Parts: sequence; C-alpha cells; structure tokens
Amino acid sequence: MVIEVEPAALGLSLAGTPLPVFDHAPNNPMGASPLRRPGSTRRTSSIDVTWPDGRDGVAVLAADARDILTPFSGGAPQILAQDHADVLADHRVIRTISSIPPRPALAQLAGARAGGHLRSALDAVLHEERIAGTPLYLLLDDLAGATLVAGWAWSRWTKDWYSGLPKEEIEAHLRQMEGICIGFRPGSSALGAGGIPRPDQNATRVVPLQHPDDPDGWHPLLDRGGTNFRRARRIDVWREDGLIHIDSAFQDSASAPDGGQRIAVHEYRLTATADGDATTLLSAVATAGTLPYAECPAAPTNISAMVGTPLRDLRQAVLLTLRKTAGCTHLNDAVRALAEVPRLAAALPVASAN
Repeated sequence: MVIEVEPAALGLSLAGTPLPVFDHAPNNPMGASPLRRPGSTRRTSSIDVTWPDGRDGVAVLAADARDILTPFSGGAPQILAQDHADVLADHRVIRTISSIPPRPALAQLAGARAGGHLRSALDAVLHEERIAGTPLYLLLDDLAGATLVAGWAWSRWTKDWYSGLPKEEIEAHLRQMEGICIGFRPGSSALGAGGIPRPDQNATRVVPLQHPDDPDGWHPLLDRGGTNFRRARRIDVWREDGLIHIDSAFQDSASAPDGGQRIAVHEYRLTATADGDATTLLSAVATAGTLPYAECPAAPTNISAMVGTPLRDLRQAVLLTLRKTAGCTHLNDAVRALAEVPRLAAALPVASAN
C-alpha cells in the first residue's frame, strides 16, 4: 500500500513551493475594528461561552450576529438582520438549542455533537438558511470551532485545567492532533514527544473589538464575568472599481483573571475581492495576528488555491482543498464564512449619479 505524504509534511505548499519558516509564533494583535466605510455592509458575530457550574459543567453558549448597512452619507447604521441563539452543550454535545427569532426546526439538533458532522445536520435542518447566508447559519456553523477551542480559556485561569480528565484520556486526545492542521504537521515545533502538542501556546492581550470612535460598528458585546471564551467575526463588504471588496477579521479570546484586556490565541485578518456580481472569489490574502505556534502562520500561503471558487461554494470547497495539513482550522473557517458575502453584497446601496 502506498501512503501519500501531504505536501506540508515535506515543508511544501500546495503549489510545491517551500513553506515560509518563522522563528516564533506571531504576536501582532489586530487592534480595534476599522471605522465603517460609507456605502458598505458589515456582519459581526460572536459566540460567548461560560461554565456556570465550573469547567466540568455544562457549557452555556450565547451567540449573536448582526448585518448592518452604512449609507453613503455615513452616520448611524441601518440594521438589515440580526439573530441570537442559546445553546447548552455537554462535552460538545448539544443538549438544548433555541434562537431569536425562533426556528422550531432547531430542536432537531439536540443530541448532535458540535464537530464536523454537525454541518451536515445543519444543512439538513436549515438548508434554506444556508442558501440564504443568514446570520444564524454563520453562528451555527461556527459552533464546531467554538466548542473545540473554548476550553482553552481555562488555561488562562488555572495551571491544572486538564486535571478533571483521566491522564490516559487526555493523552489519547492529544495524540490525535498530529497532522490535523498545518500548525501540527509532522515535525512541527508545536509537537513534543509522541506527537503530543506542547502546552505553552502563544497568546496576546488585545484591545476591545469596537472602535472607540464607532461604538455602533459592533452588536453589543457583553462582559460575561468569570472564566469565559469568545469567538468573534467581522465581515465588511463594499463596491469599488467594479469589484466587490471584502475585509474580514476573526478572533478567539478569553477573559483575564486580573480583569484586564482579553487574551487572544487566534487572530486572522482576511482581505479579498470578488467580481462585481459577487459570484466568484478573485483574490484572497490572509494576515496572522496572534497564533499559538510558529508553524501556524504558514497557512495563509495556501489560500490562493481557493481563488476562482464560486463564493457560495466556499463552505464545502475549503474543506476539500485546505484539509488537514494544507490549512489551518481557524483560517479555513474565516474563508468559509465568505460564502455569505453575496447576501451582504446584494444589500449594498447604489451610488447616486449626481
């Protein structure tokens, strides 16, 4: 049997060129969101995770997403759509789920595990929401990544954050991480003995996402208190020179025990263009802000492979093209989220001929 070796395991990109090598993990926090552009649309989303009964208790997820339009005259934004979801999850298994406005079909997701297979269940239950690119669908698609990373928040609050699990179970889980992404590719400095990820992940203090001169640029972000995790996204869309321009950002962060600025472990900024009909991805460039390991920022090298893909196909196409060590789980989700750009582009205002 011939075992196919993935390019990243050989230090190569999908194009066959050497992957960039970095001496240390990136520590360049993205800062506050940019001011809203006149004549643009913006989607912001957040999933906040708390554990009222402690780290071994049920996780409570409060998810919000909002689409707004900023007219060419500037000023206060017009709300185009907004959704909220409440989820109770036990070891990533959804126990209860509801939304505002309500979608009765969501009850069918109870018992599903918030992993990769959840996405097929979502499509079956909320197919029309996926096609429409609604704010709610983005939130639910993000449950897989948010629940995967959320437990990291406890590492900021206690040194023994894994102590509630048997040692054998912890090691079995960690050994599954080798080869799961470009950061954990074979031979990565992120891996220690036996292919187990090193616990000393890079993280950075970050300022609030809201720009101090533009508090309306985000939906309300609440201080949940205590140990909490947040996954946040922003997608800005506007027309310029006959093209659709996209500026998006992503951040995973945790509260700090000292009550100061939040601490981020994952940050990316993604700029892209699409044709004037918002049909096809024409360019995409990703910049790392904060990432846990030195190998992680090699992931942006491969996103050019998605150029030419229909925007509406990105959710599935990214999973096929940038799988395993060809991509980063978190950057992949940032690119997949651009599948909703056609909805935001359709709401853009038309410039006056005068």
